[in-house]
Amino acid sequence: MIRCITNTLRTIFVGKEQNFTFRKVDPSSFTIPMVSKTNLYIHIPFCKSMCPYCPYNRVSYNKEQITSYIKSLLREIEKYSDKLGKIEIGSVYIGGGTPTNAIDELGIIIKTIKEKFIIIGDIAIETTIADIKPDIIRKMESYGINMISVGVQSFDNKYLEFLGRNYRSEAIKPAITLLKKSSIKNINIDLMFALPEQTQAELSSDLKNFISLQVDQVTTYPLFTFPYSDVADYIKVSKLKTPNIFIRRKYYKFIHDYLSKRGYQMSSVWSFNKTDSQYNKRYSSVTRENYMGLGAGSASRFENTFYFNTFSIPEYESRLSQNRLPIAINMNITPSLSKYYWFYWRLYDTEFNQQDIKKLKDYKINTLIKLFHLLGFSKRSGEIVSLTERGSFWIHLAQNYFMLDYINKVWSVMKNEPFPEKITI
Repeated sequence: MIRCITNTLRTIFVGKEQNFTFRKVDPSSFTIPMVSKTNLYIHIPFCKSMCPYCPYNRVSYNKEQITSYIKSLLREIEKYSDKLGKIEIGSVYIGGGTPTNAIDELGIIIKTIKEKFIIIGDIAIETTIADIKPDIIRKMESYGINMISVGVQSFDNKYLEFLGRNYRSEAIKPAITLLKKSSIKNINIDLMFALPEQTQAELSSDLKNFISLQVDQVTTYPLFTFPYSDVADYIKVSKLKTPNIFIRRKYYKFIHDYLSKRGYQMSSVWSFNKTDSQYNKRYSSVTRENYMGLGAGSASRFENTFYFNTFSIPEYESRLSQNRLPIAINMNITPSLSKYYWFYWRLYDTEFNQQDIKKLKDYKINTLIKLFHLLGFSKRSGEIVSLTERGSFWIHLAQNYFMLDYINKVWSVMKNEPFPEKITI
């Protein structure tokens, strides 16, 4: 049913010219698109605690493997630098895995990208409570990292245990207090909701604990049960079910109302920021229009193309040892899809300028905006269009059922095949 709806909507809005199939890349003929400015994503796949719900490309921590992986990553940086020259990098995002598991090696990576490119924006990183220690914080400061997201997920020990976290709730406040004393300007905390059998009172307690920490931002998201992830099997075995759409709707509104009354405002369909934050920037991992991805399993998005590196660390290292790009699959992007890609992320941001929409010259997007107004999904103040709480929820839900379905299709294949022939989404 969802597949039928997806195909119909894609044809109506994007047209038949766009082929939604990733195809195997021939490294001898593939050319990195020429750009003068982009963003940068770096993937560090190592974790000391393998959380069962995590859908991302990661492996268990191994010091020797980290050493060889970093050597390959430096070779990949060199190849992009040779091709593109000293281009501007609008932002750097370091994800994983748990990047701080390789904190010393990160210093080498960041030093290299600063030498090879012109970094003009923020350097953001992900970490966990278990990795927030004085020596790690000092190193992050020395590297110029100024934005951080901490995967707290819950303040309730029974949910931390269910999620496979390697710390207790008692460790959260001391760790965040330590982090707040650093020079890192923006701190985001991830919290999960609609966990199996979670009550509204438990969610309220998590939000209260978050507010007590007085950090800049919280990103809330439900438990995703990707078929290829360990948590999907766990839920089947334990006969637990992720709450249905009605519970998720109830909890989403509860989060919105609770935080809005306490000095926070929506900054994306997932996130809330303090209205009085001294650092007036949002932590976000996904809203960059163009970016080049480095590391095993990373993706790159340029104006006319979208491609993935192989997820296999041995194959990633092998390709680069042969002085070849580790790119596995690629999908060409039509100008029409590029417009909708841009518009989707503006909806994700929960607000956009009507003047920017006019530049797209697309009557279907204008029709969608009018429909949002009629349904109570958006409101307008001058040239600024903002999503309402109701509109944000439905965009959030659309991402669950459509975007995450695409991720599942790609990840399911890429985790098992280093260089698949094709993947249709």
